[in-house]
Amino acid sequence: MATARERAEPDLEAAAAGPAPHQAVVFAVMVAAFVVAPFVVYPVFLMKALCFALFACAFNLLIGYGGLLSFGHAAYLGSAGYIAAHAAKVWGWPPELAILAGTLGAGGLGLVIGALAIRRQGIYFAMITLALAQMLYFLCLQAPFTGGEDGIQAVPRGMLLGVIDLGNTLVMYFTVLAIFLAGFLLVYRTIHSPFGQVLKAIRENEPRALSLGYGADHYKLIAFVLSAALSGLAGGTKAIVFQLASLTDVHWSMSGEVVLMTLLGGLGTVFGPVVGAVIVIGLETYLAQLGAWVTVVQGAIFVVCVLAFRRGVVGELARFLRRPL
Repeated sequence: MATARERAEPDLEAAAAGPAPHQAVVFAVMVAAFVVAPFVVYPVFLMKALCFALFACAFNLLIGYGGLLSFGHAAYLGSAGYIAAHAAKVWGWPPELAILAGTLGAGGLGLVIGALAIRRQGIYFAMITLALAQMLYFLCLQAPFTGGEDGIQAVPRGMLLGVIDLGNTLVMYFTVLAIFLAGFLLVYRTIHSPFGQVLKAIRENEPRALSLGYGADHYKLIAFVLSAALSGLAGGTKAIVFQLASLTDVHWSMSGEVVLMTLLGGLGTVFGPVVGAVIVIGLETYLAQLGAWVTVVQGAIFVVCVLAFRRGVVGELARFLRRPL
């Protein structure tokens, strides 16, 4: 006689089937838009938006599909930036190895913090992640190799694979785009795999998932580490792009910013974090001329969006079309 878990697994496999046709179309449109964009819009702005879009996708994997609200995700973005910048400038590593080192470092940090944080749930989980992230912030402020308040500056972009000059802005842009798409597809594959379906089940009803024999803490820790590593990939890439690693990326406000990006785009949607990141970075860039008023204008825009799009921009669009996006 089949066990409850064995009866549940075929449903997980069916739910984790290949991508829906409309999602493939949306993905193709997104890729085409990003390929054409640098010839119309300032490429440096686009590279910043892509780095934060990957960061938001990584965060959305944790909160949107795992139900885990982390207030310390800046720790992984910033720590990877410092590691990648130090490896490229001081050790002379090529950019691909520097970014890989930052990604692995962030994943290792996520393993340590995640192992401690997942012992609690809800607001207690969020506060633990925030407290540990703030500890890392003060460590980066005091540690000699981080440069303190000055950060690590003049980080060389170097030669990708020894032959591709990243000093060229367009070459750097398409490299960042390739990294973003690889991370995006990894997230997409994860949430549409049996692992992702179990993660959603734990989010919806953890006691029931436990009763079916799934180790909730095990799945949550894997999701936490994967989210941290992808955040590190975004942070390491950002440090190479802007040739700078600074305290801004490990500050608690950066953790709040990625929460806003995810909520604004659409929590638990595939393309929502990308849209949210582009909107937030666009507002910060093009409203910067307003000076101190920029935060007031941003706040007003966010309030309007939250009231008008309670599921986020993409979430409301998906509800209107009655198709997941």
